[in-house]
Amino acid sequence: MRPAFTLSVYIARQFTYATLAVIMFLTGLITMFDFIDLLRRVSTRPNVPTSLVSEIALLHVPFACLEILPFGVLLGGIICFWRLARSSELVVARAAGISAWQFLTGPIICAVLIGATATTCVSPLSSIMYRRAEALDRQYLRDNNGKSLNLSGGTLWLRQGDNGLVDHGVDIIHARHVRLSGGVLHLGAITIFRMGPDDGLITRLEADNGYLGKGRWILNATHQLRPDELPEDMGRVTLPADLTLAGVEESFASPDTLSVWALPGFIRQLNRSGFSTIRHRLHFQTLLTLPVLSGTMALVAAGFSMRPARRGGVVRMISFGVAAGFALFAISKIAAQFGETGALPPLLAAWAPTGAGLCLAVTLLLHLEDG
Repeated sequence: MRPAFTLSVYIARQFTYATLAVIMFLTGLITMFDFIDLLRRVSTRPNVPTSLVSEIALLHVPFACLEILPFGVLLGGIICFWRLARSSELVVARAAGISAWQFLTGPIICAVLIGATATTCVSPLSSIMYRRAEALDRQYLRDNNGKSLNLSGGTLWLRQGDNGLVDHGVDIIHARHVRLSGGVLHLGAITIFRMGPDDGLITRLEADNGYLGKGRWILNATHQLRPDELPEDMGRVTLPADLTLAGVEESFASPDTLSVWALPGFIRQLNRSGFSTIRHRLHFQTLLTLPVLSGTMALVAAGFSMRPARRGGVVRMISFGVAAGFALFAISKIAAQFGETGALPPLLAAWAPTGAGLCLAVTLLLHLEDG
């Protein structure tokens, strides 16, 4: 057992070095293309400095790392096992009676640990930095007319444009209770600050309840408060609305801006409010699959690249391995689309491609090892 353990540790070290190098290379490549795309968008906005482009591109780095992690493990594993097979180290190990299952234990454990680290540590960092990048992008590079929306702690904060009192005015809407019922967004304990373009307060509205109609907010039992004046009973008040119900749902925190630790609480909050949680549940399950998916990619890499060089066909097998990785990626994206539309449960949409890849990898290794 001692030689098998020593060999497994040695291969695990080679596998980890190759995988991390590939992940860093692919992340740098994606960041470079992201930087070029941001430069193209900034070219139409002369008032936006180039330093902002660099900042946004750097803030996207952890997110890109998470996205290419499975490919990094696959390509790193293929490079590692191909080098070991080319130098006949694996041939000697198997001739000494050490099975593939023994010396692959270390690399598989390392791959699972890399995936677990990405889920538990990189994901929170990615969510923080991606949220900051989205805020900068929305502020400087998008034409959103000042609209923003946030659901936090069961309350709703909304900023929208309002030309009802003055040109280029702004409304800040706060509702302490939010509920979706019968396809209608109902609000309770509403406060609306109507401000001018210089963010100076013009008037404040307090309403017991209201709802989002077609292109307008309907407020009931409304009171108006102006500076240095007594409250005025307004009754039923109608205000223009920039958002539709679909826009409200889409404006909630993107799953990519939430870490694996924050997603369960946010999903429960959306459930209490009656909103759809499919995107967030799917993203949460996708993050949970990363350790298993990383281990699966390590097995796929071993199955396609451990063929002895003297038997020929090594390049073809490696090409098949890369193609299998891309096929698994395509299947996972298709399953995710089915999951987002509700055709598949999020649990099945996230785990089915990983399970299929695991079955493929185990089948290959059984064929390779046991004939």
